[in-house]
Amino acid sequence: MPEAFEGDLAGAQFRNANLEGARFRGVNLTGVKVSDAMCVNVEIDAMVFNFKVNGVDVIPYVKEQLDKRYPIRTLLKPTDPEGMRVAWKALEDLWVPTMELAGSMPETKLHESVDEEWSFVETLRHLVMAQDKWFTVPVLGGKMHPLGLPNDGTPRDAFPGIDWDAKPTFAEALAARNERLAMMRDYLATVTPDDLSKKVGVQFAGTPPVRACLHVVFDEEWAHNRYATRDLEILSR
Repeated sequence: MPEAFEGDLAGAQFRNANLEGARFRGVNLTGVKVSDAMCVNVEIDAMVFNFKVNGVDVIPYVKEQLDKRYPIRTLLKPTDPEGMRVAWKALEDLWVPTMELAGSMPETKLHESVDEEWSFVETLRHLVMAQDKWFTVPVLGGKMHPLGLPNDGTPRDAFPGIDWDAKPTFAEALAARNERLAMMRDYLATVTPDDLSKKVGVQFAGTPPVRACLHVVFDEEWAHNRYATRDLEILSR
């Protein structure tokens, strides 16, 4: 049976190794160099910057193609209040058909994982946590919702208020999610340019301006909608 590696493998070297069919999840590949390798039928779904293949940075091409495929991406880095409101409205609209599909499915399917990814309920919980980390706590001065779900490997004492043993129903996770959506909507309704420029403290992320915090929330919303929709379509077959 293939061995599972977890923990700190920084600086490790793999020579003449057969990684065919290997899976990497929740890994940090910053600074990784691959040479004299065969990459056939490789699929990467990640946050990537300065990614070179045979000496060519492929990121501009990838960004261009993603923007063509998902036009909403061009709205997700606004710098002014109206742009923020437009982006958030577009994101909420994006989730409407996804939520309709989820609502038409049995509860058990919404707790089912596809290819070891988060279930739909877990995705909703993670989006609650992401919004709390980047918005509710640093911007509004609020608290983490107990149903929020951090990334795998996060220390249990990292986010006070999280109930690590929670097993919410779809309705419970959705209620938490809708509450957070309304909080963002209400904030953006009256946000000012000065508000967006204000710097706030974000756990493990320094003191970015509010504008940057909102961008992270927007990116999370778009990315996880894509994943959730993909998996729900598989589960509904």
